[in-house]
Amino acid sequence: QVQLVESGGGLVQAGDSLRLSCAASGRIFTTYAAAWFRQAPGKEREFVAAISWTGSEAYADSVKGRLTISRDNAKNTVYLQMNSLKPEDTAVYYCAARKYTVVFTTQYDYWGQGTQVTVSS
Repeated sequence: QVQLVESGGGLVQAGDSLRLSCAASGRIFTTYAAAWFRQAPGKEREFVAAISWTGSEAYADSVKGRLTISRDNAKNTVYLQMNSLKPEDTAVYYCAARKYTVVFTTQYDYWGQGTQVTVSS
């Protein structure tokens, strides 16, 4: 039983930076894989980034080089550093976790409530 809470979303201008946080509570395992997904209005939830329990990172092509996922196991927190934001990044961003390996679909066991990121042009 793991609870995830995202924070850090907001309204920014194109080119700005933002850092999203995902705080975990409950029965937390260091070996959880974590990921970020996003969902824009009228669209399906899509994979953004993931990080394994060993620290290996993976990114969607659309965000590679601009967004960086990281984790701080001591703080039970996963981050998504978002740089050079574009209007097409506008979406609700969700964090997710699962045992034990990264997958690139929505097959995760735990989900946060989402945080809105809006990027104006």
